[in-house]
Amino acid sequence: MADESGLNPFIFPCKGGLVLNRSTFTMDPGEAFELQNFEPDIKGGYRRINGYSKWNANVVPHTSATSEKVLMSAYHKGEVIAARGTKVFRSTGASNALNGAINNSATTLTLDSTADFSTTGTILVGTEQITYTGKSTTQLTGCTRGANSTSAAAQADNATLTQYWTQIDTGRTSASKYTFYRQSLGGTDIIVFADGANPASYFASGNSVTDINGTGTPADPKFVTGHKNTLFFAGMSSNPQEVVFSAPYSATDFTPANGAGSIAVESPITGLFPFRNDLIIFCEERIFKLSGNSVADFQLVPISRNIGCMNGFTIQEFAGDIVFLSRDGLRTVAGTERIGDVELGSISTPVHQLFNVHSTIDEFDSLIVPDKTQYRIFFVNSSTSVKKTTKGVIAHRSKEGYEFSETLGLQPSSTDSINEDGKVYVLHGGYDGYVYRQEQGNTFDGDNIIGRYRSPDLTMGDAGIRKNFQRVIINYAPEGVVNSDLFLRYDYEDPNAPRPAAYPFDSSSIVAIYGSGAYGTVTYGGQSQPLVRQAVEGSGFAIALRVVDNGTSEPYSLKGFQLEFDAAARR
Repeated sequence: MADESGLNPFIFPCKGGLVLNRSTFTMDPGEAFELQNFEPDIKGGYRRINGYSKWNANVVPHTSATSEKVLMSAYHKGEVIAARGTKVFRSTGASNALNGAINNSATTLTLDSTADFSTTGTILVGTEQITYTGKSTTQLTGCTRGANSTSAAAQADNATLTQYWTQIDTGRTSASKYTFYRQSLGGTDIIVFADGANPASYFASGNSVTDINGTGTPADPKFVTGHKNTLFFAGMSSNPQEVVFSAPYSATDFTPANGAGSIAVESPITGLFPFRNDLIIFCEERIFKLSGNSVADFQLVPISRNIGCMNGFTIQEFAGDIVFLSRDGLRTVAGTERIGDVELGSISTPVHQLFNVHSTIDEFDSLIVPDKTQYRIFFVNSSTSVKKTTKGVIAHRSKEGYEFSETLGLQPSSTDSINEDGKVYVLHGGYDGYVYRQEQGNTFDGDNIIGRYRSPDLTMGDAGIRKNFQRVIINYAPEGVVNSDLFLRYDYEDPNAPRPAAYPFDSSSIVAIYGSGAYGTVTYGGQSQPLVRQAVEGSGFAIALRVVDNGTSEPYSLKGFQLEFDAAARR
């Protein structure tokens, strides 16, 4: 047996996230020099992110061109409200099969189950659209065959039915990306939305919306939110510095005598967001808060007079604060208010360079993943339709502060996220006309997720001594089949340094796992965080580790590494 008494171990946990503002030579060992499609794990380490899949297998119908993007993808009582072109639709993602063949005139359809189908709506069977007005546990009733200019046809037993998109509004000419707000009005859950070109509207259920276009209503608001049982609107083309609010407990009453009114600020408004007891009003170079409970005691107080928000779609409540995109990266409202305007640094300093290379700030979008204390911002550029080139940043708040990583392959045209009764929905609309649900599956709707991790250049405390590396021990937490490669790169990736071939880091070629079975045998369901012991070769004064996905992998979390080496000569 080989004498290993002279081997030196170097152990480090994966923590600290992506760091791009320091030399790799000065980074902590657990930080990442590259961290693509990994996320800082709430349980520690770096976890390869989940994929996304279609919410509904059917594309949202376009108005005039297939190039129209999804302008709104908002969750509402089990359905997604989606806007595309000049129209608005609703649909669940339900799918089931016919239980018995039908002819082309049947008005009651028997399914194996109608669970998850809307109470009323539209379904697609083959190329035929069918509307229905009611349902039981196994039947759709009140069916109209050959709806929406399709042809009624006989359908075979076990034919697949999918929930189709039911139109609830049209005529929204020149609509831009929507903002929306979910509210309970008189005991009825509604969703209020605005598109920057048409009157705001709200939807409760059924097949139509209610336009908010009475006396005193804002003509074409871009932003809508709610605060103190009152709806607030901003971004009107005729007065971009004005906030208009309704009477309390009403979506359509804008009578001043009933408590409605308006407030003007000093600069065009870029976003509205309710936070704790205040309404935060964002401008490009200003931030204000509206305090008070009603028009009788509303007070407008400045938070900042030279820091503002560049894009209202980047504003999210996250980790007990509000995060937004300013001119120098991501900031928080509490930090801005607390520190004032004196040398306030952005929270995204470690990854600031990722923000500087993009000029399409107006197209950026964001969302939160509530159960992961995670904020995601996407650097969308509509001039390219290639999803694989769209980048973004993930921010995670831990006890130690903020940790970051990078995404590649997520290109939302609209977003939403909500935790409803303990179930998290993370949605985005696409430039291809589909609505997708994130945190689903192991691919980006069929495309492999390419995760990449690179450590700093590790010198083990002495950059002047050459090290002969014998093995790498990987501590990781697999959630299923892993298909990745481990690479070693020596001496700051010097092209003249030897580059060993990739070592397979997958569920079929793992050399050994301690605690889960016999040596050389892989066992899933045993140890949840195994140690993978990989013999390696090569030497150098510094070493960097890379992990790269090599196909379809289920998520896994890199927890830490141990390098074993013996010291050679000093240069």
